[in-house]
Amino acid sequence: MNFTQMHERLRLELLRRIQRGSLSVSLLARQTGYGQAHLSNFLRSRRYLSLDAIDRILAAQHLSADDLLPALHRMEPAPADGESSTIPVVSHAVALFEPFVRPSAVLFLLHLPGSMFQSLRARASSSHRSWQRFVAVRVPSADALGMDPLVQPDAIVLIDRHYNSLVPYRPNRPNVYAVRQGSRLRISYVDFLSNRLVLRPLSIAFPVDLLEIGPGEAPADLLTGRVALILNEL
Repeated sequence: MNFTQMHERLRLELLRRIQRGSLSVSLLARQTGYGQAHLSNFLRSRRYLSLDAIDRILAAQHLSADDLLPALHRMEPAPADGESSTIPVVSHAVALFEPFVRPSAVLFLLHLPGSMFQSLRARASSSHRSWQRFVAVRVPSADALGMDPLVQPDAIVLIDRHYNSLVPYRPNRPNVYAVRQGSRLRISYVDFLSNRLVLRPLSIAFPVDLLEIGPGEAPADLLTGRVALILNEL
């Protein structure tokens, strides 16, 4: 990767963070000491940054040059039978918003039999087809209570981000989804009713939540992916 490519990848990464609300030009200016006009011109492709400026931005945003490498954006082929597959365990924010998992965003790696991935079917919306397919997250105790005992406190769930359709994966069995509720990730059964997603817990002791589908949104926009595997004890 040459300087121009790194420059552009950094610009797109910063714009993506601004779009999701975790960064602003004013915050980046405070973090780096550069003026807002200087940074705005960079973000609008009106000027290039020096190497020193790139280093400052990378440090401020806890990025490394490795995080910008194009090799991270390639989809790896599914492992052959008998081989193991390595799945990144990440934060909820990464699972919700990051199309590709940066090395610095990996909390730890989960090793699973490669054979279990061979027959998994995908039903991805167009916006998700280019995303890194499998990630895993840990479910905190408070978030697991409504789905206990299916999802127990501190379970790790494998999310297939290429299945964000409401079509049941298996007939007569509801899918469990990772759902985006604002900036929060929820694990729940999901129905669609009157332009709302209905988040249904397993336990009747917990309330049903309704998520409005915003203008220009589709239900798939709020579905991060289908929960393909639940590991309650490790």
